[in-house]
Amino acid sequence: MIAEKSLLSSEQIKIQEKLAIFLAFIAGYIDAAGLIQWKTYVSFMSGNTTSLGAAISTGKSGIIITSITVIASFLIGIYTGTCLSLWNRIKNQILTFYIVSGILIFYSIIAYFYDINNLLSIAIVGSSMGMMNTIVTSVGNQKVNTDFVTGTLNSLAKNTAMLSMTNDTMEKEKYRSNVIHLLLLWIGFLSGAFTAPFLFGYFGKWIFIFPALLLMTCGLLISKINTKN
Repeated sequence: MIAEKSLLSSEQIKIQEKLAIFLAFIAGYIDAAGLIQWKTYVSFMSGNTTSLGAAISTGKSGIIITSITVIASFLIGIYTGTCLSLWNRIKNQILTFYIVSGILIFYSIIAYFYDINNLLSIAIVGSSMGMMNTIVTSVGNQKVNTDFVTGTLNSLAKNTAMLSMTNDTMEKEKYRSNVIHLLLLWIGFLSGAFTAPFLFGYFGKWIFIFPALLLMTCGLLISKINTKN
């Protein structure tokens, strides 16, 4: 987890912003791939909760089981990622990149040779998304979620409203910065969701290898930067 501090340098904020957009792109990509492959979201739990409630009302057991599985898996992923951050704050960011990447690579290899049950597939990918959501939790002083956009859009609208209503120069700068961060985060997620359908035809069962390699590469780059510093 990127450490949340009251005072951050402009360079640290830029790194947080780039990582957040990068992770939002991957989350959008994987969410769209999961929707195409399993007809369910693997990171958008608001949609899955709505589906669960409607399915309980109408007695659709298949949707109930799928929704409960992905929601529980996502929560387990967040729990695991948070525990990692509390266990070792210094290495957690890189370690989580590697773990999520490893899960996706391992899943892709097994899925290529064997037919994996849809529920198990959803559980594996959903838990990895939960873990990924704990890597970057803020950009500057603005809390963010990289795996889903409901909170992002909510914060974007609120910060835009506060920007338009305040006359204080310092506050205007803060809200303007938050609006830019949140807008880029939303665009990142949208871009990932846009990209997945195009690549699905090329990658097929290897659809999750692309984000896995991106995560691995990012982890290696961060590791080198930390070593130099």
